Amino acid sequence: MRHLASVTGLRAAIAAAVITFTTSIGGTAVAQSAATYPERRVTFVVPYAAGGATDVVARLLASRLQEAWKQTIVVENKSGAGGVIGNDFVAKAPADGYTVLVAITQIIQAPSLMSSLPYDVFKDLAPVSQVALSPIVLTIPDAQPMKSLKDLIDLAKASPGKYAYGSFGNATTSHLYGELLKQTAAIDMNHVPYRGSAPLLNDLLGNQITAAFVDLTTAGPQLAAGKVRALAVGGETRKKVLPDVPTLAELGYPGFEAEGWIGLFVPKATPKDIVTRLSAELARIIASPEGMAGLQAVNLIPVGGTAHSFEATLKRDFDRWATVARTAGVRGE
Repeated sequence: MRHLASVTGLRAAIAAAVITFTTSIGGTAVAQSAATYPERRVTFVVPYAAGGATDVVARLLASRLQEAWKQTIVVENKSGAGGVIGNDFVAKAPADGYTVLVAITQIIQAPSLMSSLPYDVFKDLAPVSQVALSPIVLTIPDAQPMKSLKDLIDLAKASPGKYAYGSFGNATTSHLYGELLKQTAAIDMNHVPYRGSAPLLNDLLGNQITAAFVDLTTAGPQLAAGKVRALAVGGETRKKVLPDVPTLAELGYPGFEAEGWIGLFVPKATPKDIVTRLSAELARIIASPEGMAGLQAVNLIPVGGTAHSFEATLKRDFDRWATVARTAGVRGE
């Protein structure tokens, strides 16, 4: 019996030692991966076409990050389905910090607008950093005769269903703004979704659509050139670069105070040390004079901050945009 007990005790001790050793090795591997990250190329995935605000920000950050880390950072555009294709690609990518999603507010709006999604933003993705706020502008082609929001609304009311407005994708801030305006102004305009802001602006310039809700980053140069005109802006206040353009609330249409943003995510199981390192480096870049100037030059409002603060923003905005979706009458697609 004593022999049996000693054998049993020895087996238990060996098992405990194996577990301790395995745990130690695993912990060391994670620590080493965080300490040496990145050891190879990092890919920034943009779920929209090249040329839009999300793409511009991704390339700006990738360039600065590449300089700081002396490691290749590439940008890949995986557009389609209003951002869902690119979002899903990253949600299912290896959780090692080498595939990073550059997303917009759509990612937190879509659950209230789409009947099903192939991923869950809270379960499958980890927030890294809220980069910047992205103002939205209601624009029309210069070829259009309207001079004010009232003119556009009067035109739409005179011919219900005849005119169309464009958005940079289904289940985006652009789409929600459009549907909310239809509800609050009691007008009927067809929604035409595009695969990003750049192709949307191209059709706006070509007078293929009557009006569009476009991000200020994409529309800014054409507004300055006089090729498109701004009728109103979203958000709580007027924008410094468009001081004479009123907010939608000023014009009597409340509900547009919530603004879009651009933020970075990684797959959920990515080691926290890697998330923290990436978040801290991005915060440093965004807060630097060069980072601030770069974002402001494309009409974005810099934010930065920690992964934790961005997570709090996601939870707040999930409820905020769900309310907008209900008010706008947008249903799952």
